Amino acid sequence: MNYDHYKSLLVQRDGDLLRVTLNRPEKRNALDADAQHELGRIFIDIADDPQPRCVVLTGAGQSFSVGGDLPKMQKKIDDPDLFFQAIPNSKRIVNAILDCPKPIVCRLNGDAIGLGCTVALLSDIVIASDEAKIGDPHVRVGLVAGDGGALIWPQLIGFARAKRYLLTGDLLTGKEAAAIGLITLSVPVEHLDAEVEKWAARLAAGATTSIAGTKLAINAALKQLAATGIDVGMAYEGLANISADHQEALRAFLEKRKGRFIGK
Repeated sequence: MNYDHYKSLLVQRDGDLLRVTLNRPEKRNALDADAQHELGRIFIDIADDPQPRCVVLTGAGQSFSVGGDLPKMQKKIDDPDLFFQAIPNSKRIVNAILDCPKPIVCRLNGDAIGLGCTVALLSDIVIASDEAKIGDPHVRVGLVAGDGGALIWPQLIGFARAKRYLLTGDLLTGKEAAAIGLITLSVPVEHLDAEVEKWAARLAAGATTSIAGTKLAINAALKQLAATGIDVGMAYEGLANISADHQEALRAFLEKRKGRFIGK
């Protein structure tokens, strides 16, 4: 399997490991249309690759991923068809991660926001630095957490806690996220690499078929929820995409001021 055609992702083989790095450090690994398209394909390719026994997923630079590329969201407001054309790939990202038989260890090296957070949380083992910021603030930019946040957060921390964070967009530190079970564990940043390597090596050395089958059996329930939940979430997000509040949020972001929402 050759991964040279990926541009927004850096893919490196390391023995039984495959290291996948979100590779737009100058944009804090914001996920523009090209990066999202590649995320929708990479785990399908990995599933078909017989060599790796474990995947390590991380971000280049100081952030894991800050999610959607906010300055480019104006294009989807001006042409809503662009939003709806992207829905199949949004579903593909979620399903490809859930369907990938290789265990995915997420090295959450820095902030994981919005879709970036969803990609991290869909991984199998999530190890964050204590001070990393984690959250899904779709509502803060006048959007719906429809691309996977509303799916995975309730399954990890329950509906009450999920609503507390998804309806406000509040962020947690890695240490706080680990304490409530949102992620596997957090460690001081100086210990992050050693902890990630320990888990990746252990999974790569395990009974591959058994680990894959157990992962897919666990994810079967998530797949059932995703089959309907993502469609509903993305439909509501499509409506929010053309709302006055979303437009105001983008203007406020670009003008570096607080948004003034009117509820429309």
